[in-house]
Formats: sequence, structure tokens, C-alpha cells
Amino acid sequence: MATTNLPSADDLRTEVRDWLAANWSGLEPSSDPWRSSPERIAWLEKVLDAGYAVPTYPTEWFGRGYPAELAAVIGREFRAVKAPGALQDRYSIPANTVLRFGTETIKHDLLRGFLTEQSRTCLLYSEPGAGSDLAAVRTSAVKDGDRWIVNGQKVWTSGAQHAEYALLIARTDWDVPKHKGLSFFIIPMRQPGIEIRPLVQITGESHFNEVFISDASVPDEYLVGGLGNGWKVLQTALAYERSIMGDSGRASRNRSKADSLVELAREHGRLDDAAVRHELATALSLRELNRLNNSRAKASAEPGTSSSIMSIGKLAMSRILHSEARLKTELIGAESLLAGSDNPVADDVNFLTFNAFFTSIGGGTDQIQRNIIGERVLGLPREADVDREIPFRQARKS
Repeated sequence: MATTNLPSADDLRTEVRDWLAANWSGLEPSSDPWRSSPERIAWLEKVLDAGYAVPTYPTEWFGRGYPAELAAVIGREFRAVKAPGALQDRYSIPANTVLRFGTETIKHDLLRGFLTEQSRTCLLYSEPGAGSDLAAVRTSAVKDGDRWIVNGQKVWTSGAQHAEYALLIARTDWDVPKHKGLSFFIIPMRQPGIEIRPLVQITGESHFNEVFISDASVPDEYLVGGLGNGWKVLQTALAYERSIMGDSGRASRNRSKADSLVELAREHGRLDDAAVRHELATALSLRELNRLNNSRAKASAEPGTSSSIMSIGKLAMSRILHSEARLKTELIGAESLLAGSDNPVADDVNFLTFNAFFTSIGGGTDQIQRNIIGERVLGLPREADVDREIPFRQARKS
């Protein structure tokens, strides 16, 4: 429920500043984005209990019932001191999905753990034959008493090795068109019947995985959004994922000189080059334009809903990362042919170049984002889909 007697922005700003001054002393940066240290979890517990983690949520679910403009005040104060944990109502994929569509049981069981990172999650969406067309998934979930039995294979799953739970899209009805036969679950990952095999990326990391599911089970209470409503739930979850990727696009490495285009140009004596300055201005203006567009999209979106505008931010970030990688390679010149710890700037530039492809593929490829923008933002005719209205059992297997 919404909170009455809302504070003024000035009063809230003072409250948050005082709270941060009394509680925030910094955290050691983590080298692994898929694990949360005990210190980080303890900090997130404090933020949640103070009501700053999800201020737009109802008070019964750790929030304050604030409107977006008051929540933004909290976010600005946390950013000012570089403290994490605030405004998860704008970016937490599992928490926002569960709040919008989850049963009371699943909210009680999991919501707090998601918001404190005590329970890390992964996304079991894509399959070997269903990547760009997620409606074509063939992983099945069959009802068995008070649980669901799941069988299938997923791929490109980030962080599966460390996840306690996964957001899962599975087929529960093969005799209706593909979009209507899907259901969405939160599945426990630490159980027999789930095998995780890491995939080595071009960067040398192994954040992605194949996941093989054989007779794994999900409690019926962990069906999210109701039977056959999985496509709608998935669109909301994907919108948050695209929003996150559109915001930063930052690779999972510690920050270095290669992060700053201006600093890199100065270090390599290229800052006075007119052509380079033009490219720098273009890159920096695109970053700022994308930030403003993402802020607009989030400000206009209701909590727990999806927005096709977020696809613009994700597509833009893909272009930004690739163009910045090309510029960084140009700035360091022949040094880009080097690699290894003896050449840290070149090594990081090459890593960022390789990693740019992650944003072009993860969360829906650039081509999928263009389709979404064309159809749902610009109102262009829908792309042909010959098996959209036939029972999925009759659809041709790719």
C-alpha cells in the first residue's frame, strides 16, 4: 500500500545522508560478480531494513511506498558515497519479478534473500534451439502432485555455478500456440538432477554455462504468474535485464586506465588530435544520451512492468561498447597487439573489445532489440512468424 504523509525531498535527503554517515564505511571490491561476501550481505541487510533497498515497494514487502521521485533522492545520496544496495526496485530481476507475479509463499520464502544477495540467482531461458526465439523452448515441466518435474537443457546461463535459485521458463502445454504454453518458475539449483557445465568465453572466462535438467523438481508455490502465463512474466524479467545492460555494459574486471577514453588519449599523446577529439566527443555524448534515455524509461515505468523503451538502451549500449573498443584500440595503436600482465592497458583494451559482444548477444541479440523497437515502439508491421498460431506440438523443430 502507498505511504501517506510522505516526507519532503529535503527531509528525506537529510535522513539518508545522516544514515549513511552513521553506517557506511566502505566495502572491499569483489573480483567475482557472481559471489557476495559476508560483509556485502551484511551491508545489504542494513539497507533493506532501513527501507532504502526497494523504497517504491509496499511497506509489507520491505519498502516505503514512495513514488519514483522520492526514491530517486535515496539513489542520489547512495551514489554520492558509492554505497551499493539502494533502488533495487529499479534493477533486481528476481525480486521485481517475484513481487509483481509471485505467490505469497514465494515472496515470504525468497524475496528477502534476493534483495540481500543471500540467495543468488541465474536465468534459465535460452536453449540450443531457442535463443533468439525464446517462445520455442522445449524444456518441459509436468505437474506431479504438489510439485513440477522439469526436464530439458539450457545454455548461456551466467553464474549458474554459484546460484541458489534460477528463473526458469518451461513448456507446460504442447497443444496450444508456443507463446501460450509456457510457464515461469523459480527452481532451486542445489538439487539432484541439475548438472552445470562451464563454457569458455573468448575472454578466457567461464561465466556462461550449459545446464542439463533431469527430473528436477519445483514446488507448485514457486510457479510464478500462473499456469500458461510464462511469456508475460518473461517479458517483465527480460525488460529488467535489458535495462541493467543498457545502463552500464561494464565488463567484470577491475577498473583501469582503459576505462577512461580521455585519460587513455592523454596517456598516449592523442588528446590534441582533432579527429580523436571528435571521436571522443561522439562517444561521451552517446553515453550521456543513453543515460538520459534510460532514466526517462525507468521514470515512466511502473514497478513490476516491462517497457519496450528499455530495448533502445540495450541496443545503444551495444553500439557504444563496440565503438569505444575500436577507439581504444586506435588510441593505443600497435600496443594493442600485446597481451598479458606485462601489458596491462593493452590486455584490458583487448578484453573490453572481446567482451563487447556479450552485450550484443546477452538479454536478446541486437537483431531482436531492433525487432522489438520496430514493432512495439515505432509501430512497424510484425515480422512473419509461420508457427505463431499453431499448436507447438506441430511446429517444426529447429
